[in-house]
Amino acid sequence: MRNLPPLTMLRVFEEVARHRSFNRAAEALNVTQGAVSRQIKQLEEYLGISLFLRTPRGLTLTEAGSALAPHLGEAFDQMERALQAVRVPNLRQRLRILAPPTWGTRWLSPRLRTFLQRYPDISLSVTSHQDGENAGELDCRIRFGLQQAANCHSELLVMERHIAVASPDLFDTGQPPELNAHPLLHILHEGRRLKVWENWLEAMGRTGVDASSGIEFSTLDQVIHTTLAGGGLAVIDRQMIERELLSGSLLPITPVEVIGPYGYWLDIASDKLGLSKVQRFQDWLNQTSNP
Repeated sequence: MRNLPPLTMLRVFEEVARHRSFNRAAEALNVTQGAVSRQIKQLEEYLGISLFLRTPRGLTLTEAGSALAPHLGEAFDQMERALQAVRVPNLRQRLRILAPPTWGTRWLSPRLRTFLQRYPDISLSVTSHQDGENAGELDCRIRFGLQQAANCHSELLVMERHIAVASPDLFDTGQPPELNAHPLLHILHEGRRLKVWENWLEAMGRTGVDASSGIEFSTLDQVIHTTLAGGGLAVIDRQMIERELLSGSLLPITPVEVIGPYGYWLDIASDKLGLSKVQRFQDWLNQTSNP
């Protein structure tokens, strides 16, 4: 077993020796000057010698410091070359995400610029299909569902906020369309129709509307495009149609908004939890989902 001081001490010494300045070393290491001073003091106590002298012309190395500095510089250079030789290019910082297609297109894509600007060293791979053979390569998953997933870290990002919308073409002299006068558009999830219309009608206290009638679609994007074309009425999570509501290409039938019961969850496998790239994405998601 090697008898070495903590690597951080040696790294700080090598940086101070290069710059001949505690201030510039602190800036290069992105720490405070006090932290640099403490590391140097601890290293000097470990060695039992002084490594630097303060002179009127600034910081200088002692004889022992001058002897140590080039050896440490060479050692760190060798470590860097060894690590670069075995590192697979882009693999360490490639973040692989499994996400629902509509969420990826309508929520994630418009916001990705801020993530990439904040973390330019992370390369993203976003997919909506999981390959069983490569499932272990995924770093995290965005999941549409009712509750936490088991056997992993699972946290709620945001609940759905459902509103009933229609194309402006279906509003007659400014009046919202009658629910029984147009097809109700439905979304299938895992082969079953989501009960978003039933929940919305119950919140409205509306009876006499057949929530089982209408047209089914396999994706939310299909529902949105059909609604935009005036092909029917839809209850949609307003977070998925922000642009359409802002532009007026879709209009709320009423201001009533129904929260949940479905939401979007972030699932992280135990062996991926704590990885810096995953932690950064997790922090960014939480900040962006809850501004």
